[in-house]
Amino acid sequence: MHSLTDARQAIEETWPAIKAECLSVLGSELHYQAMIYYLLREYGKVPVAQLGMNVKMWISNPVSSLFQKLDQSKHHDYQGGFEPIPDIVIFKPSISGDWRRRNNEATLLNMLIAIEVKASERAKGRLRPSEINLDIQKLAAHREEVEARGASILPIMLIVDSAPIERERMTERALDECQRLAIKLRVGFLYVSPTNEIYCIEDCYQ
Repeated sequence: MHSLTDARQAIEETWPAIKAECLSVLGSELHYQAMIYYLLREYGKVPVAQLGMNVKMWISNPVSSLFQKLDQSKHHDYQGGFEPIPDIVIFKPSISGDWRRRNNEATLLNMLIAIEVKASERAKGRLRPSEINLDIQKLAAHREEVEARGASILPIMLIVDSAPIERERMTERALDECQRLAIKLRVGFLYVSPTNEIYCIEDCYQ
């Protein structure tokens, strides 16, 4: 798996299994992350040395306005950078299976795809646009940081809205708001629920 095209193909080939298997169980966000990781290995054929989960990426002196703002919101003693932690990352082969925190420069420059996962796991509540939109903005800022250093990535927001009760799932209005922001910021947007699905990767870049 050497290119963005290869990585997009892996996502496309895995999407049917992600939908089927994630909707077959009711679990936590972390559980769905682990399922998606496994499915990318099984169906997307992503090599183990190119697939990371909860990857910490310290970025010194960020250039994106969002990461600068988040950095400045910290105590003065801890300013000077920001650390996004994508839920799932597909890397280029040159990462050689090393995405430790100490290898932060390499992890930033050798990403192909960064995925954030959100799931409807709250009791008597549903996913709110505000939290999803913040993740979308972080993904867009992450891409900006990568591009500023001469590389490129595809950021993806993936929502598993598996709650069996309709009132615990996102409303159409909330879903539309989030998808519009993703398209505006050129972030891939994948959504699945028992009654709906959205697969927007290529369309978001038109």
